[in-house]
Amino acid sequence: MDIGAREIDRLHRERGFLGCGYHFVIRRNGILEFGRPLHRAGAHIRRKNKFTVGICLIGGMHEETQKPEINYTDKQMDVLRETIDKLIAEEFPTATVKGHIDFEKGKTCPNFDAGHWYETDEIIPTI
Repeated sequence: MDIGAREIDRLHRERGFLGCGYHFVIRRNGILEFGRPLHRAGAHIRRKNKFTVGICLIGGMHEETQKPEINYTDKQMDVLRETIDKLIAEEFPTATVKGHIDFEKGKTCPNFDAGHWYETDEIIPTI
């Protein structure tokens, strides 16, 4: 599914959120879209939203089986790295990179160890 911040905003409002819970959404074609402003807490990790920046990579599920899968495009991964680099350089110099899986049991996204990937460029599956 190739959706963006607008569609996520609608889906999250239907669930009772105050809009898109992520600060950034990276579509399949690598386009970076903006969700919540950085000065507002996200709605992406229970009890951690105030201290985190939410970046959503569209994908991560097998199209037919709807099971977790690492199927992100190279362009998405490039934009993810650029976005994190910029956030660390300009806004959050002491930040560490983590995935949803690092915060909530039962979550698999992004289906790889995000911190390891950011440090080494190697994708280690967590699924």
